[in-house]
Amino acid sequence: MSPIVVVLLLFAGASEAAGRILPLVVHRPGMSRTLVSGLMLAGGIVEGAVFALWPLTAWTLAEMVLSSPPSGAGLEWTPDLLVPLVLAAVLAFPLLGPLLHLLLFVGVGAGLAGPLAEATGLGWWSAAGCVAAAGAGLGVAVEAVRRLVVKISATEVRESIA
Repeated sequence: MSPIVVVLLLFAGASEAAGRILPLVVHRPGMSRTLVSGLMLAGGIVEGAVFALWPLTAWTLAEMVLSSPPSGAGLEWTPDLLVPLVLAAVLAFPLLGPLLHLLLFVGVGAGLAGPLAEATGLGWWSAAGCVAAAGAGLGVAVEAVRRLVVKISATEVRESIA
């Protein structure tokens, strides 16, 4: 991965994390700045890693669909594929709504489907299905981890109060 791709992935991750964490800060005005900064940093890295895994997961699913695995290095982010993802992450703030955010992610996924179809020999619709399944699977996994962290954090807070 080129350095510009890493920077764009981290920026998209930080923006996505800000869209998730800032509403929490608004509802809990007593949160310390170090806690918020730590959450933003950790969330940005995790979201960036998930974004980085999206093409790799789609490639893996495409290999499973094909009877003979394609020869090649796999699908990777390039700056021209990544810029719409950064736009989608920037627009992740809840004020703009989840439907617009979902629409932008569908657009980014459609942009990934073309290169995946070319690299694997799948049809565009099959490649789009692999990209969608990969995105949905990663999204569900991240949401499960988020809920687990919230549950563990809530348990720790109750124990410290008692």
